[in-house]
Amino acid sequence: MSARAFGYRRVSTDRQADSGLGLDAQQAAIDTAASRLGLSLVQTFTDAGVSGGLALEARPALLAALDALGPGDVLLVAKRDRLGRDVLNVALIERLVERRGARVQSAAGEGTEDDGPTGKLMRSIIDAFAEYERAIIRARTKTAMQAAKARGQRVGQIPFGQRLAADGVHLEPDPDEQALLHDMHSARAQGVYLATIAETLNARGLRTRQGRVWQRSFVGRLLARPAAMVDVDG
Repeated sequence: MSARAFGYRRVSTDRQADSGLGLDAQQAAIDTAASRLGLSLVQTFTDAGVSGGLALEARPALLAALDALGPGDVLLVAKRDRLGRDVLNVALIERLVERRGARVQSAAGEGTEDDGPTGKLMRSIIDAFAEYERAIIRARTKTAMQAAKARGQRVGQIPFGQRLAADGVHLEPDPDEQALLHDMHSARAQGVYLATIAETLNARGLRTRQGRVWQRSFVGRLLARPAAMVDVDG
């Protein structure tokens, strides 16, 4: 009987998530690798619009994939940087996989074929370069945003509870989101748990700006910070 494999895909932007850009290619690589390695692909988990720098608790699909793993199973990714772009986070993920008696396999190889000294060194180098690449991207983005701001252009995400005014530069309150914030603050003041607030919003058929279901963590961020300072990334 062939070993079980669980695929994991991740894209870091909502544009990629909405268009499927990157997800289809990752799935194709996972399918091809499973066939080549003689693995039985049971299910593929996907974190859409999730940064590789986020901690494990902010990546629900990866948590679900880890929970599904059993002894002898394989967590199959298109490339190791799909696990993350932070060396410590990736090391933690790999350790959690090992504790379940499973292993990580990259469709691109990348030193995941064995656990010998060379393989471990290769994985460490690849993870370090992934973190370095993320740092470079962030530095370039910061420079570009500073230049745009100096030209008087609007930069950054629009805080939850506000919207872009007609002039395309200034912000103004968003009545619907302000009402939603008021409801959440009122419920929290009455001692309602964050998870219950999120469940209530979902039961009402409401979704975040990105069309996703409400999560406890995002509700907590909204309530912990002034509306003018809350980035919409839920």
